[in-house]
Amino acid sequence: MTFAPQIKIPATYMRGGTSKGVFFRLDDLPEAARQPGKARDSLLLRVIGSPDPYGKHTDGMGGATSSTSKTVILSRSTKPDHDVDYLFGQVAIDKPFIDWSGNCGNLTAAVGSFAISNGLVDASQIPDNGICTVRIWQANIEKTIVARVPMSNGEVQETGDFELDGVTFPAAEVQVEFMDPAADDGEGSGAMFPTGNVVDNFEVPGLGELQATFINAGIPTIFVNAEAIGYTGTELQGAINEDPQALQMFESLRAHGAVKMGLIDDVAEAGNRQHTPKIAFVAPPQDYLASSGKQIHLTDIDVLVRAMSMGKLHHAMMGTAAVAIAAAAAVPGTLVNLAAGGGDRTSIRFGHPSGTLQVGAEAKQANGEWTVTKAIMSRSARVLMEGWVRVPGDCF
Repeated sequence: MTFAPQIKIPATYMRGGTSKGVFFRLDDLPEAARQPGKARDSLLLRVIGSPDPYGKHTDGMGGATSSTSKTVILSRSTKPDHDVDYLFGQVAIDKPFIDWSGNCGNLTAAVGSFAISNGLVDASQIPDNGICTVRIWQANIEKTIVARVPMSNGEVQETGDFELDGVTFPAAEVQVEFMDPAADDGEGSGAMFPTGNVVDNFEVPGLGELQATFINAGIPTIFVNAEAIGYTGTELQGAINEDPQALQMFESLRAHGAVKMGLIDDVAEAGNRQHTPKIAFVAPPQDYLASSGKQIHLTDIDVLVRAMSMGKLHHAMMGTAAVAIAAAAAVPGTLVNLAAGGGDRTSIRFGHPSGTLQVGAEAKQANGEWTVTKAIMSRSARVLMEGWVRVPGDCF
């Protein structure tokens, strides 16, 4: 019996923010995988090593967590006034499934760096020293993102002293601006608050009625109060990820919330949309010990936030969820805003399992509806490995 030999595909393994993934130039993919569809999904699943019933990704590039089971496809932009088109795929660990419904805000920090280093940005706009502004078209959600990438002697500067909780070592700071991050593409109601309210009474079978803020900014996100579901907001991963009943409760919340947001028609459809919406819980500030052992004092933060990603509590915070946090905090009366003490806010520092993060947003109200014009955060990015990834030639 003969077997197809392995093929090799140019690829770069990168960290962006608190995530990492495999980056490809669209033109470097096998021809069959250059278009959306089964061939592309099959190839990327094999690259990551999914589905893996052992939950380890031993035979692939994935890291067996939602933060490390990611793929990115980049190409020169087809949109006017943009440099690069960015497509993100969240790869399921134990299922043959890639969710293309949302963005990864953390890996966004690496998009500009990759684009510069791989010839996707015109040389005329890349300074030898200083900051290179890269305008990114996020193809999943059809939004503009601006990355400001530091340059040194004509090369992307990756080393530096910027520290990001959830990342072990310091690196160079990359500022990321999410322009008009609220929904306007018709998904759900097409509004930042798809129910029309900043807070809703939300009925969930088995849990009863609780308050929730449903927001679509950065990524569709559902915020609930920690106290309402039996938590304090200081929880680390083990407290939730090792509790099957808790995980089931959060998935029920997510599924019913997706219906209320208009993202799906029936809770049975939630399994085919694992990446979105996100579910998060908030609480007023209090002291806690981060997963690194770092002591976080209530005076260090404005609010506590914990968020679920692909069915597990995230070890830090998803970048897109951080955009949602910034946007919700900027609108008076949301659960995030109220947990932070209420009032008008253009920036907020929140506590997450790995430490703290400061984010900012500019919000305005017109004709009774809230919009956010921009959300800003700082991240860092670094190339971990570059060359070729190998997969069996008959995997797609």
